Amino acid sequence: MPSVGLGTWESSNEKELETVLNAALELGYRHIDTAWQYENEHVIGRVVKQWINSGKLKREDLFITTKLPYKGIHRDRVEKYMKQSLDNLGLDYVDLYLIHFAIGATEDDTKVEFEPHDHKGVWESMEKQVDAGRAKTIGVSNWNVQQVSNLLKFARIKPACNQVELHVFLQQPKLVEFCQSNGLVVVAYSPIANPGYNKFLNRIGVEERKDLANVLRNPVISEIAKKHKKTNVQIALRFLVQKNIVIIPKTVNPARLKENADVFSFHLDDSDVHQLESLNIGEPARVVNWQVIPGITEHPDYPFGK
Repeated sequence: MPSVGLGTWESSNEKELETVLNAALELGYRHIDTAWQYENEHVIGRVVKQWINSGKLKREDLFITTKLPYKGIHRDRVEKYMKQSLDNLGLDYVDLYLIHFAIGATEDDTKVEFEPHDHKGVWESMEKQVDAGRAKTIGVSNWNVQQVSNLLKFARIKPACNQVELHVFLQQPKLVEFCQSNGLVVVAYSPIANPGYNKFLNRIGVEERKDLANVLRNPVISEIAKKHKKTNVQIALRFLVQKNIVIIPKTVNPARLKENADVFSFHLDDSDVHQLESLNIGEPARVVNWQVIPGITEHPDYPFGK
């Protein structure tokens, strides 16, 4: 898995996404992260097909991740959504297939009704996707330490990854240490604390959050950025990379792609790292808490704050 990838959540404008994907591939990005839930797999598939058909890339040059949606998190629906994602992407396999959340819901779009706990059954269905050649590796997203620990007790195929929200304000050191010590790659989504999250809330008619910490305006990050002659975003991303965390910053601005990938030309010293570690707020700094789904915090498998 390349240590820097392109995140594509909230990238559903087809022309905009096509432009940024082409620019990313031209710059050398080879890791693309998507999900059934993002409704953009078909766009990614179209661009990837163009690059492969042109001879610029081979399929094996790319690392593509997609995810089982929360209404597919049921032992009897994993294969259905896996095949839908492959059809959308126009691919025979994905490099990594993730369970998008720790809670499943029914397919009834008229109401939210959660499925009972069945991590073992769902994981066995995920393992069958590897057996069938549809996924090279499988993993989880938004799972906490206890949930991953339980999974490791019965998994025939070990989870390769836990993709979670991570940034300087939400560092989750216990989760990171646990996953890495057990051989799971930690992938950070929202690695710059998702400055566009309120646009998403506006789009779905939910009140904006006023409590979101801001990487771009933080004085500690700004001082370190000035010292290294880099941007605040590059400092925040480099901080994670130095902790052996894979980053998938999302942008639809082709000019920012180069900036996001330029995190290997400098090194944060111990003083920088200590200052950045001191910015950890913890759980109150979580941006993507899934609470836009009614009643989700009452579910016993709700993973955050535990």
